[in-house]
Amino acid sequence: MKNRILIVFLLFLSTRSMAQQSLSFAIVPQQSATQLAKLWTPIIEELSEKSGLNIYFATAPDIPTFEKRLAEGKYDIAYMNPYHYVVYNKSIGYKALAKARDKQIKGIIVVPKSSQVMRLSDLQNSSLAFPAPAAFAATILTQAGLSARKIAFTPHYVSSHDSVYRSVAKGIFPAGGGIVRTFNKIAPEIRSQLRVLWTSKGYTPHAIAAHPRVKPHNARKLQQALVTMDQYPAGKQLLEKIRIKGFENAVNSDWNDIRALQLQQLSENKSEP
Repeated sequence: MKNRILIVFLLFLSTRSMAQQSLSFAIVPQQSATQLAKLWTPIIEELSEKSGLNIYFATAPDIPTFEKRLAEGKYDIAYMNPYHYVVYNKSIGYKALAKARDKQIKGIIVVPKSSQVMRLSDLQNSSLAFPAPAAFAATILTQAGLSARKIAFTPHYVSSHDSVYRSVAKGIFPAGGGIVRTFNKIAPEIRSQLRVLWTSKGYTPHAIAAHPRVKPHNARKLQQALVTMDQYPAGKQLLEKIRIKGFENAVNSDWNDIRALQLQQLSENKSEP
């Protein structure tokens, strides 16, 4: 009887320990949840195997919900845009582990391939599509590019990069904001209907960051798995699918170029926590 009680107790401890070691890895929903799961679940499974950690895929139905969950500290690990990182590093304490190597993030404005719009000035007084108010490159950089040229426009937020591209391709909006990587990943039949009208300057890309509750030794294990992923064929192949050559170690100061912009979207927009 004592042996049975001991076995049950040990199983309880083992199950509890495994649950404690489970880490959510959330991906910013620039694309649909289905597409993100298809691309990122194999990567996260590979990271789990290489790090020895129990990591599982997570996302949100749209970017504002993702921001809300970051603000509440719900994700253990998150792949977030550079502005998200600056905000939630300061408010929640998310700490950068890695970023894409040899890469900068750039905002783009796309128009239908057959459009008569040839210059940004041709968009004067237009209604334009953007993913979300605090989407860094696709919204903040593109809107800044328009405003710097004194181009008046009405923004419409359609939840994801994919939704921007599809709505512009369908002619619902004459133009919309995105980024180079998601534009290159959109379905070929959609991309073939679009052309890039304008591209912003480059900035430090997305961060993979850990919540303060993640134990430092676990964060280091994940960081090591991330930065070595491109060093073997299977890992390199998985990264190619998200158009990233590889990850490198990151530190908080890497995003000082974003801090220098002194952005206020998340603090000023009360619907975006």
